[in-house]
Amino acid sequence: MGEHIGTEIELTVDKIAHGGIAVGRLDGRVVFVSDAIPGETVRARVSDDRKKSFWRADTVAVLEPSPHRREHVWAAAGLDRDPRGRAGGAEFGHIALAHQRELKRQVLVESLQRFAGLALEELPGGPTALQVEALPGDAAANGLGWRTRIRLHVDAQGRLGPMASRSHTVIPLTDAPLATPAVQAAIPFAERFTGLGTLDVLAPTVGEPRLVIGEQKPTVIREVVRGREFQLDDTGFWQVHREAPAALSVAVQEAIVPELFDPRARNLDLYGGVGLLAAAVAERFGASTSITSVEADERATDHASENLAGWVGASAEPGRVDRWLRALDAGAAAAERDRLRAATVVLDPPRAGAGTEVMQLLGRLAPAQLVYVACDPVALARDAALAAADGYRMVSIRAFDLFPHTHHLEAVATFVRD
Repeated sequence: MGEHIGTEIELTVDKIAHGGIAVGRLDGRVVFVSDAIPGETVRARVSDDRKKSFWRADTVAVLEPSPHRREHVWAAAGLDRDPRGRAGGAEFGHIALAHQRELKRQVLVESLQRFAGLALEELPGGPTALQVEALPGDAAANGLGWRTRIRLHVDAQGRLGPMASRSHTVIPLTDAPLATPAVQAAIPFAERFTGLGTLDVLAPTVGEPRLVIGEQKPTVIREVVRGREFQLDDTGFWQVHREAPAALSVAVQEAIVPELFDPRARNLDLYGGVGLLAAAVAERFGASTSITSVEADERATDHASENLAGWVGASAEPGRVDRWLRALDAGAAAAERDRLRAATVVLDPPRAGAGTEVMQLLGRLAPAQLVYVACDPVALARDAALAAADGYRMVSIRAFDLFPHTHHLEAVATFVRD
């Protein structure tokens, strides 16, 4: 293998795959093509031929363009650059914004069909109900200026930039159009940072933008969501899109089936971070709502305790979710199991999803409803299949374009027991 790398091929791509790569066929072989749009005929350069079943290639010229093709929103990632020198992180930047959302919808629908056995007509609301919703302000800004946080890497000369797609090569830059104006203004492109691996630039809603250099000790920052303040580490997790914390808070509130919600039940917020979604639940159902946020990061849990202090029924506990649920399952008395069966469980797992053990533990604990926040459609679909095996049915799903000009999306799905 390797003899085809660098070879230029012509092919038509006909679909988009999970991960944002277009898919075509050449002499019966699947070819995954970057920087192409379904329906286009392109000339592409083979970049990986190690697998017999498929190759990878990068578009170098568009022979028959899609009507949805646009000039790339980031010159550093445009077709006029050698594929090895294109900035990563905006892989849909050459596609009209509305069509980006349609492609993301297709990936989500196909994932649910393939991994959860949910046919399109079986989705909540029917075949046309599921759309990828834009967040406020993105249409007017053409999907730019939304990132409140950005991680840049440092090359051997100390210059800042993202890595190229599927590469560890740093692409030095002088702009970052997906970042908010405050973040862009704070990025020290002209400076050199020799000896450092990464530089994070963030602009919280409270205070000035800041730089986090390498493995710098965390400091506490504050974010305001719908009039409520949350504290967290500047090195900790927070939703990147400027509107995402508010949008997800409302989406989770609306995803809960109110007839199944019991404020006195053993309600849970798993992978709870600093308590954003637990606060959203308590805000909707009242200060006495019982809800426990569970998070593996102890500093995040400490912050969650502070952030949830205004609700007498809310608390935060540190622990890996799988181990915490295992202990709960092993030690729960009959009365607590009754409260668990009446519970609403919100879970916002990492990109890999909750996984088999967590979903099976939830199946044994049998809460009344699950509200699942997903940042990966395949992980959501796999966990939906596990939930179905324990008698849960998806009754609602919404998708949000939290990451314009990338292939990523966020979904919020509700499952209830049949």
